[in-house]
Amino acid sequence: MLERDEVVRLYGPWRRRTPLQAKQLLAGYPGPWWVAGGWAIEAFTARPRPHADLDMAIPRTDVALLVDYLAGRLDVWAADHGALRPLSAPASSAPTVPATCTNLWLRAGGDSPWEYDVLLSDVDDQGRTYRPAPGVSLPLEQALWTRDGVTYLAPQIQLLHKAHATRAKDDDDLQACLPLLTPSARDWLRASLDVVHPDHRWSRHLT
Repeated sequence: MLERDEVVRLYGPWRRRTPLQAKQLLAGYPGPWWVAGGWAIEAFTARPRPHADLDMAIPRTDVALLVDYLAGRLDVWAADHGALRPLSAPASSAPTVPATCTNLWLRAGGDSPWEYDVLLSDVDDQGRTYRPAPGVSLPLEQALWTRDGVTYLAPQIQLLHKAHATRAKDDDDLQACLPLLTPSARDWLRASLDVVHPDHRWSRHLT
């Protein structure tokens, strides 16, 4: 994974965006979307933290819906292992993205900064999301929560994402979340860590 400075050097700068601006951008959008990453942690803990960009997420099956909705305002690019490919509108002609593509990058044009990083979430027919291993998932209605009209990814899922390659800021996010996690959220995170990252050093904080 490239460091942030290297991403900017290779692909261009990012404009700082907030959840409120994402809410304004997607006002009237017909599909589900939510804020993930550090902004989701900050909303849950009410503790300010640094942000490099704003991570949003949508179900992978809704790529064409988003491309069509943003047509004429923001271009949508599929980011796939370092390769960027523009997606077109209307939705009827929008290309599908390969399974290896996990992000969409949004910007107004080629001479503009990137504005939003949209994560593609795998949501199955039963409405369950985050399935990195058998038995590790949550119904979408339990995976999301809302504050001030913005929907966010639940902290236990965001922390499980962060556990893949923990950095100092991820440890800080865990410590900020721990006192606020419900018993069920704490139990889910501990059980999921045991499956996805056995013997992870975070597990001892969740007992």
